[in-house]
Amino acid sequence: MKFNACNKMTAAIAAALFLAAGVVADASAQRERNTRGGSNKPQVLYPDAAREAPKTKASSRLAARLQKVVEAYEKDDNANTIQLAEEILTNESANEYDRAFASQLAAQAAYNSDDTATAKRYLQQAIDLNALDNNGHYQSMFMLAQLHMQDDEYNEALALVDRYLSETKSQKPEEQIVKGNILYRLERYPEAIAVLKPAIDAAPEPRSDWVQILMASYLESEQIAEAAVLAEQIAAKAPDDKRAQMNLAAVYMQAEQMDKAAQVLERLRAAGQLTEDRDYRQLYSLYLNSENKEKEAIAVINEGLEKGVLKPEYQPYVALAQAYYFSEQPGPAIEAYRKAAPLAPDGETYLNLARALWSESRIPEAKEAAKAALEKGLKRPDDAKKILALP
Repeated sequence: MKFNACNKMTAAIAAALFLAAGVVADASAQRERNTRGGSNKPQVLYPDAAREAPKTKASSRLAARLQKVVEAYEKDDNANTIQLAEEILTNESANEYDRAFASQLAAQAAYNSDDTATAKRYLQQAIDLNALDNNGHYQSMFMLAQLHMQDDEYNEALALVDRYLSETKSQKPEEQIVKGNILYRLERYPEAIAVLKPAIDAAPEPRSDWVQILMASYLESEQIAEAAVLAEQIAAKAPDDKRAQMNLAAVYMQAEQMDKAAQVLERLRAAGQLTEDRDYRQLYSLYLNSENKEKEAIAVINEGLEKGVLKPEYQPYVALAQAYYFSEQPGPAIEAYRKAAPLAPDGETYLNLARALWSESRIPEAKEAAKAALEKGLKRPDDAKKILALP
């Protein structure tokens, strides 16, 4: 069984939004200092960075134009921001810093306009110009990595994150998590675990989605016990979170701890949180695949049908028929088979109905069901013919 509830979970792109805003704020402040001659130093975000920040400052000749780009951006005028930035990028008098700063703002404006491709192009340009201070340079790099990840360009994202972490020497958990997430998406699960676990352990308050990625990595690596521990932790912290509880049930099922899985789903059922067809199907399937749990399966199926959550389709009806039949309740089993048989893809369910009727000595009805089975198609038609040949 695959752990669908968490499979290929996506890390929150909110981090990219936060970093993008930081890029512009840092770059704007730096531009102000460069153009006005200010001495107030920015917060150093990367004190251990190997890169020596360039000494290039904004051109005094283009200061007014740079200010217009900033003003357009601050007014959320994305189209004008990009247009003004392009004027600087094509200006022969612009130096590398001017162009890098304009590229940053254009990237943010494109991102705000949901034009990720253009945002990535501008960010790459800002990085290649190599003219921004370390704050702007590396935040641009990290934002670009996350945009590549958002677009499923995982190899490009990983290369950038590796470069970012190598050059900045950053050990921030939230940045290590991004690398772990990319490795997970590349299906490099042992490597993902090696990155995610220490990052989560180092975080004062690790986010639940980080833990879910680690849990999914354990599952894909078939380290079920480790995954179960994490699933229990998440579920305990969020007892009213249906997704967390469903994830826990799925982990228990993968660990073949069916009783525990059923207990989790029963708590959700008691709380009225089984609101989808698949929720009821999962619970009654658990019971049908367990010994002596037919009565529990019957209760779940009937409740789901009565509430209208379970759709009146072949699978619930045939499951109900089987549960009644194997719990020695032939009458209700026959009625459930009557509902399931017309919806079946072949005549096998009609044949089961015929057998159930025959066992109750209801021979004329059994013959009718056997005839319907033959008409709908059987792998072994002789079984139905035997019932039709009964006196």
